[in-house]
Amino acid sequence: MSANGKAWLDEILWDGQGLVPAIAQDAITGEVLMFAWMNRESLALTAETGNAVYWSRSRGRLWRKGEESGHTQKVLELRVDCDKDVVLMKIEQVGGIACHTGRRSCFFNRLDDSCWNDVEPVLKNPKEIYK
Repeated sequence: MSANGKAWLDEILWDGQGLVPAIAQDAITGEVLMFAWMNRESLALTAETGNAVYWSRSRGRLWRKGEESGHTQKVLELRVDCDKDVVLMKIEQVGGIACHTGRRSCFFNRLDDSCWNDVEPVLKNPKEIYK
């Protein structure tokens, strides 16, 4: 992944808080695994290192995906939408788990008959992932 220079970062349409939405998609299956936020620094680090780095709004700091769990995301391709206000990362999910709940994807709730239902299995108990 080429990240020479930083002019490409100036083309991103950052929101009022300096953030851009980022989607992590499995590069092979096309499955959407995660949504998170990136700031300029996290997007630059992602491009430079080839590993997903996000901006954690709840922690107020950079969040290197997998820093606690080991479930890192190897970024194979970075894309931006037509308005340059959403980032799409085609990734390889190391360990097969993207969600802090121990599931493959964060999108495991499906609306059925006006109720949200968990439709994806927990692959690993979060108590075993996060110490």
